[in-house]
Amino acid sequence: MRQEHFIARHRQEWAAFEQWLDVRATRPRRARHDPHWRGLADADVPAAYRRLARQSGLARRRGYSPQLQARLQVLVQRGHDVLYRPPRPRWWRAVEFLLADFPRLVRAEAGVMTAAALLFVVPLVASFVALQSHPELINTLMTPEQIADLEAMYAKAAQKLGRDSGGDLQMFGFYVFNNISIGLRTYASGLLAGVGPVLVVAFNGVMVGMVAGHLQAVGLGEPFWRFVPAHSAFELTAIVIAGGAGLRLSLALLAPGRQRRVDALMVAGKRGAQLALGVLCMLLVAAFVEAFWSSIGWIPAAAKYGVGAVLWALVAAWLLAGGRDRDAA
Repeated sequence: MRQEHFIARHRQEWAAFEQWLDVRATRPRRARHDPHWRGLADADVPAAYRRLARQSGLARRRGYSPQLQARLQVLVQRGHDVLYRPPRPRWWRAVEFLLADFPRLVRAEAGVMTAAALLFVVPLVASFVALQSHPELINTLMTPEQIADLEAMYAKAAQKLGRDSGGDLQMFGFYVFNNISIGLRTYASGLLAGVGPVLVVAFNGVMVGMVAGHLQAVGLGEPFWRFVPAHSAFELTAIVIAGGAGLRLSLALLAPGRQRRVDALMVAGKRGAQLALGVLCMLLVAAFVEAFWSSIGWIPAAAKYGVGAVLWALVAAWLLAGGRDRDAA
C-alpha cells in the first residue's frame, strides 16, 4: 500500500486517539465521565492502541517517510505511558477528594447550602443582639451553674481559654467526639422530613449566638473573640454543610420528583455521605486547631485574629475554587 493511501485510510483514527490523549492529559476525570464527550470512548482505547502499534510497525517495515514513522511512534509512546503507568496510590484519591471533589459537591448543592447558612446565621445574629439588651435570656438556655462555668472558661487571666481543665491532647479527643457527634446528628436529622435539619441548624445558631452575646455583655468578649476565630473557620462551616446535606435528605423524602421516593433517598444519601465525609475531615482539623492553638491564652489578639482571617480565607477559597478546572472541562 502506498503511503498516501495508508495515511488516508487511518488519519481519522490517529486523530481520534491523539485527541483522547490530549483531553486525558489536561482533564482526566472529565474525559472519562462527561456525557457530552463525543471522542474516542475509554472502552475502545486499548483496541485503538493495539491497532496503532501495528500500524507503526507496518510504517517502519514498508519504509514510509521518517516524519510519518516519528508521528506514529510518538502516539504509541504516549499511549503506552497512559495505559501502562502504575495506578495512583489510594491516599492520593483521598487527597483528590478533599481538594477537588468535595468542594465541587458543596457548590453543586448551593441551594440547600444557602438555606442552611441562613438557618444558622440569622438565629446566631438575632440571639447575639437580643442578649445585649436582654441579658437574662441566657437563663432560658443555661442553668446558673453552667453560666458560671462558661464565664470561668473565658476569664481574662486564664492561661487556657475555652476550657476549665484538661491537657491539650485530652481536649483534642473531647473536641473530636463533640464536634463530630454534632455534625453527624445535624446530617442525620434530614431523615425527620425537613423539621430535623431546620431545628438542629437553627438551635446551633442560637447556642453560638447566646454564648457569644452573654460573654460580650458581661465584659468577657475579648478573650472569647481571641478563642474562636481560627477553629470556627472549619467548625462553623462544617455545621452549615452538614445542615445542607440534611436538607438534601429531607427534600428527597418530601419532594422526590419523578423518581420513586426510595430511589431519590438513595441518591441523596450517597451524596450526603460524601458531604459527611468531608465534614468529618473539617471537624478533625477544627478540633486540632481548637485544642492546640485557640486555647492558648497568652497569644496577643492581633495574632489570633490574623491567623483566623487567613484560615477563613483559605476555607472560602477551597470551597469556592476547589476543582474549578473540572467544572470548566
